[in-house]
Amino acid sequence: MTKPHALLRAGYPFYTTLGMRRVTTYPTDVVVGSERDVYTLNRSDGEGGQIRRTNWDDEDLGDIGSGFIWPVQMISGPGESLVVSDEGNHTISFWSKDGTKLNSWGTHGSEDGELDRPSGIAFDANGDMYVVDTMNHRVQKFTVDGNFISSFGSFGDGDGQFNMPWGIGIDPNDGAIVIGDWRNDRVQKFSSVGEYLLQFGTSGSERGQLNRPAGVTIDGHSDIYVADRGNHRVQLFNPAGEFVDIFLGDAVLSKSGRTYIMANPKVLRSREDIDHVDVKRLRGVMSVRVYGDLMYIPDFGCHRIQVYRKEAYELTESEIYARPKAPTLYTV
Repeated sequence: MTKPHALLRAGYPFYTTLGMRRVTTYPTDVVVGSERDVYTLNRSDGEGGQIRRTNWDDEDLGDIGSGFIWPVQMISGPGESLVVSDEGNHTISFWSKDGTKLNSWGTHGSEDGELDRPSGIAFDANGDMYVVDTMNHRVQKFTVDGNFISSFGSFGDGDGQFNMPWGIGIDPNDGAIVIGDWRNDRVQKFSSVGEYLLQFGTSGSERGQLNRPAGVTIDGHSDIYVADRGNHRVQLFNPAGEFVDIFLGDAVLSKSGRTYIMANPKVLRSREDIDHVDVKRLRGVMSVRVYGDLMYIPDFGCHRIQVYRKEAYELTESEIYARPKAPTLYTV
């Protein structure tokens, strides 16, 4: 892929809501399949979890996967498999979409190739996997079979250091690696070989500030999305780490949610009497994913998936005025 010179950002309107409590319960991550089937990684109260299968008709198609303790993230793997990181048992597991366990690897420890509460996972263009090794304050690179290749990072708050890193995204254009540095309330960007490039974010709740950043993803325009968990929102940054937009939640009732509520008069009365501003907002969001022009936000505290659609148009260098040294709306 080729990163565009610039974008005309026309908008990012809310698109739809998927799931409901009892189906997408405490969702931590989501994978959208090639047939637009939806796989949600759910975490149980206390220990446990499962992968729930649904679709764009919001039908509950059952769950797959077992043996999870504290599942964190899920991505697509080889052959359309599902790959899950579990910080409770310090493993990476692979599942077919019919629920067959294909592989699992990971040993608890701090030596090369060992893991201590792994969280973010991502494949690079070569099919190797990066694992955010949270409590070892580093990022490790493995073959798909779990053979150690390399690592970068150490404990601290300096450039290239981490304090309990969590999320990871890999730029589809240049292979750059972006890490959500959870306890340092920042995001760091590295080259495809782990060389430090830049960082953005400071502690706080203003625009561009972060409070325990969790999941990170990067779209085809190299835009960076950060699940700002402690601030209950998702923030959008451009490839240079400059703040662009913010998403607080605009949920409507999903199809399955409407069906359930319409069949329960008591729940209908409660729905009628609540504050409808707060009920549509995000709560404790742990991850964010982009498939095509759609952004999927697993709304952890509200047991649903909020979906937004990106409307942006790629611009060539000849189509847009050169960036001024001190840009404002009044300079154009």
